[in-house]
Amino acid sequence: MGTMQIHIEATHLPGRDCAPGPGFPGRTGVHVGVQRKDRPGELLGVHPGDAPSAGWTLECDAVSTADGIVVSGPYVQNRLGGRFVYLSWGTVDGDGVFSMFRRAKLMLADIDPGILSAAALTGHLTARLRLTDELGRPRCARVRPGDIEWSATPGPAAAGA
Repeated sequence: MGTMQIHIEATHLPGRDCAPGPGFPGRTGVHVGVQRKDRPGELLGVHPGDAPSAGWTLECDAVSTADGIVVSGPYVQNRLGGRFVYLSWGTVDGDGVFSMFRRAKLMLADIDPGILSAAALTGHLTARLRLTDELGRPRCARVRPGDIEWSATPGPAAAGA
């Protein structure tokens, strides 16, 4: 195994202004980015909530173990319950300060082992998801299969062939 890139392709962002509703106070100036491991204030690729789409590429290592493929890297969290990537939602004020209000958790343990093994071989794992939940709010909590699609994708040389 070796290096692998995780490509996150997100669509249907909730908008820069999200109205209040039950259990949600509403927010203005909504943005989303990928949280660095153990550093909630350090984000990769912050996108406004009204962007037509958002995307990130995370550089990782993929190692084959007796338990399967283990993925690690600067944006892969490792807590009880497994490894995951955080998409952090926050507001950005007039001075450009990001204040997190919720996160979505993309669980690597939810990936089919065959897909993860194939991705480790090609060096490319892609996640596709909608960033608006059923209530029109920023998607948060654990993003379950059905709300996210994981696939092994070919590397740049194979894609261009």
